[in-house]
Amino acid sequence: MSKTYGYCRCSMNEDKQDIQRQVRELIELGATKETIYKEYINGSSDDKVELNKLLAVINEGDTIVATEVSRITRSTKQLCEIIELIKDKKLKLIIKDSITVDCTNGTLDAMTKAFLQMSGVFAELERDIISQRVKSGMANARAKGKQIGRAKTSMEEVLSNKKFMESYELYKKGSINKSQIARLTGMSRPTVIKYVKLLEE
Repeated sequence: MSKTYGYCRCSMNEDKQDIQRQVRELIELGATKETIYKEYINGSSDDKVELNKLLAVINEGDTIVATEVSRITRSTKQLCEIIELIKDKKLKLIIKDSITVDCTNGTLDAMTKAFLQMSGVFAELERDIISQRVKSGMANARAKGKQIGRAKTSMEEVLSNKKFMESYELYKKGSINKSQIARLTGMSRPTVIKYVKLLEE
């Protein structure tokens, strides 16, 4: 018996509520909570773990549903590879309010393939435009002397952290380790490591 699988994705810097909206729409398209694969990763990334899991378990005659082509990938190259896999495995791909790609007979209509590939081109173009805007914004900010990304940790910041400095004295005596400093101070272990490294340097 054929099954319907859903795939939804959003980038790490997007509101995670967005993926819940996608889940609701995928259920409306026939998927179930158990057959929906969720991913938090950039659309152009090659290493989509959940998508690869989905493509590995899906069988001939099954259906994949997604809300947009860009949710599957923003790379034209990746999309072409997925189209070929859908044809080879005799699957059906449904993009909400857009297109149905039925390859259950092992063939793919030329017009459908072209439309899907064009959708991929536009998704990739959108990605590139967004990337250019971000880079331009960062360059403008730097030109105005603004800090880009996290500010570097200063020695003053470390020395003024009373709880850390008290714990660091115990650490130097070998009484506690970095993980214990983190627990005593409520700091994250990476921050503790950064503070210790700064002091020791």
